Amino acid sequence: MATVAQLTRLGLNTYEAKAYLALLRRDSSTAAQAARLANVPRQRIYDVLASLVEKGLASTRPGQVAKYVAVAPELALERLVSDQREQLADLERQTAALIEELSPAFHAGQEQDNPLEYIEVLRDRRAINERFEELQAGIKREILVFTKPPFARPPQENVEGMEVARTHTARTVYEISVLDDPAVAEGVRRFMDAGTEARFVERLPLKLVIIDESIVMFGMDDPVANSDAVTIVVVEHPALAVTLKLAFEATWSRGLTFEQARRLAGVT
Repeated sequence: MATVAQLTRLGLNTYEAKAYLALLRRDSSTAAQAARLANVPRQRIYDVLASLVEKGLASTRPGQVAKYVAVAPELALERLVSDQREQLADLERQTAALIEELSPAFHAGQEQDNPLEYIEVLRDRRAINERFEELQAGIKREILVFTKPPFARPPQENVEGMEVARTHTARTVYEISVLDDPAVAEGVRRFMDAGTEARFVERLPLKLVIIDESIVMFGMDDPVANSDAVTIVVVEHPALAVTLKLAFEATWSRGLTFEQARRLAGVT
């Protein structure tokens, strides 16, 4: 089997390699004999032998029943190696041409400087959730959040966020309306149990996430799309993050506790 593997690396398929080795063991063989010796299916042996002849690894002896003869290994294998050299040389020529074709586009791309490359706009809910998970996973110190409906991912489903709350500073200002949904309210409680500090206000201007005073993720109302549409902007800009943190702190300072918000919302 090792010899078969070596022959396949030189360009033969498994059946061809087995058939050539079978032909080597006899002065000549019929197709039926070669199939039996090589353990190649009878319905495939004629194509296999014809391929060996075409590649210069076998020849035929005419007669009432055609017989096949192996070409000496020193000749046969040199032909295979020669074919490999030609294919490699052809591949090198094609690669050189492809490099020449692609290089101008690469160098042109290196010269592009997008002044807004630190801004992402996300509208697909799945993409929003995946990006938020990436940001949560990269938190070093703190996460500050404004939370209000509609949700790309409701609090009770954000298991990763609860893990972050256990190991980092996490503060969230919720819009009191989140308490209208019992499932969401329970999710908020679980976040608090995990370590998130929470405050509640009657209205929030937008959804907002501030991470480590360097990355901001916020929602923007779409005046054209329906009310359930979610458009999220991610900006990696420390100056903007620090500025929005001032707004967060001002909102936090006037927020209600969980129990105060429950009473105001009439939740028992």
